[in-house]
Amino acid sequence: MVWHVFTLSPRVELPMFNWLADLVTIRGLPPHGYCLLWDPRLIWTHVISDLLIGLAYFSIPLALARFVTLRRDITFGWAISLFAIFILACGTTHFLSILVLWVPAYGVEGLVKALTAAVSVITAVALWPLLPKLVAIPSPAQLQLVNERLIAEAAERERTEELLRQSQKMEAVGQLTGGIAHDFNNLLTVVIGNLDRALRTSPKENGDLEKPIRNALGAAERAAVLTGQLLSFARRQPLQPQVNDVSTIIVANEALIRQTMGQTVVLTFDLAPDLPGVVIDRNQFENALLNLTINARDAMPDGGEMTISTSNDPAGTTGVRVTVTDTGTGMDAATVARAVDPFFTTKPVGKGTGLGLSQVYGFTVQSGGIFDLKSTPGTGTTATMLFPVGAVRASG
Repeated sequence: MVWHVFTLSPRVELPMFNWLADLVTIRGLPPHGYCLLWDPRLIWTHVISDLLIGLAYFSIPLALARFVTLRRDITFGWAISLFAIFILACGTTHFLSILVLWVPAYGVEGLVKALTAAVSVITAVALWPLLPKLVAIPSPAQLQLVNERLIAEAAERERTEELLRQSQKMEAVGQLTGGIAHDFNNLLTVVIGNLDRALRTSPKENGDLEKPIRNALGAAERAAVLTGQLLSFARRQPLQPQVNDVSTIIVANEALIRQTMGQTVVLTFDLAPDLPGVVIDRNQFENALLNLTINARDAMPDGGEMTISTSNDPAGTTGVRVTVTDTGTGMDAATVARAVDPFFTTKPVGKGTGLGLSQVYGFTVQSGGIFDLKSTPGTGTTATMLFPVGAVRASG
């Protein structure tokens, strides 16, 4: 058999349309199967391989088209569409490879390859300038990290807002409490003065009158102590600040603290030497320390361990920490949030005034410091007074 090749006549100038038509309808060429000697193994190897590749190439653009449709927010959707066209053209060439095994449609195959080549070049030219932008897109791990940071920042912001609300609440309660306590303290001063005068001027032989006066005077003096604690909470307690070493003050009160704790509490002192001095009222500091130790003792009715420690502030700020830690019953978060409120107490009626922690809080803040309370039910409580070195805030 003789195969004739159709060629264009050099004598005739054909338009582009005619040239393409002639290219598609070229006759006389053998099909590709002829070159493979019609060997079934070669034929079907090519058929199956090109069929699978073509089907896969056709499925990929469909998946990409579906993706772009569902994610219209994708910035580079046009690049994905261009890539899908390129893959679709590649798949078409594989289907034509099957066709030309039996039909010598080399012109059609050539045109499809030319189209594929054009799309390939356009895709490559568009892809390289786009590559830096694609690389800059965050990875899932980076997005997860950013998300975790945002969650942490939101939690910290919420905690800060809660602390601000608590501070505003304490400020409002302090102003109200301070005003009432100040006026009440003035009244008590008058009452105590007159009772004392009556006691000194009453006839000695009138024992029936002396006893009620002394009882009234004692009650008025106890009321004055409570009023002083309220003034301390409101940061309106007159202070006499001086430079003091907190470790030295604690050592001086060790015997009193041990006596207050009793025999069931194991008391440990962990006092740092050579701490910088802080400007505080020594008497008020001793009262605050005693209030903390009594609270710790009451939280351990069956005994336990308590540690009083001093240290430089580990946070890096210039300050001194005084910490009282116990292994008592502890408190839940709701109780801790209200622990420094005036008259709030978890003790039975008659066992406490609810002003101990209020005095500690007010004195620490009035001294320019920070009072922190952490507790876990069943584990214990840690109360910390942080005083800045060189604080000079005096009376309110």
